[in-house]
Amino acid sequence: MKKVNLLLLASFMALGSGAALADGEAALTKSGCMACHAKDKKLVGPSFKDIAAKYKGQDVVAKLFDKVRKGGSGVYGPIPMSPNGPDKIADQDLKDAIAVILKS
Repeated sequence: MKKVNLLLLASFMALGSGAALADGEAALTKSGCMACHAKDKKLVGPSFKDIAAKYKGQDVVAKLFDKVRKGGSGVYGPIPMSPNGPDKIADQDLKDAIAVILKS
């Protein structure tokens, strides 16, 4: 019985993380991120794949959250990223979007 409960718990956790990824992908589109970024090629800004590679193995969610909120330039070239406040992308949507980017 314990094995069944453990398997059910693991299944629900996997489904939950899949939902967060789906929510993150929707947030990327809804908030306009895809106007400047793509999953696997550079547009105006870096690809999500390049961002994930740059920060692979690092705990950077808070750092990237702050970068998106404040905007900036110089990390991937001279073209600045404008600030993206909570009016453009809610905190939880931004966290879900960052999770998607880091898994790219």
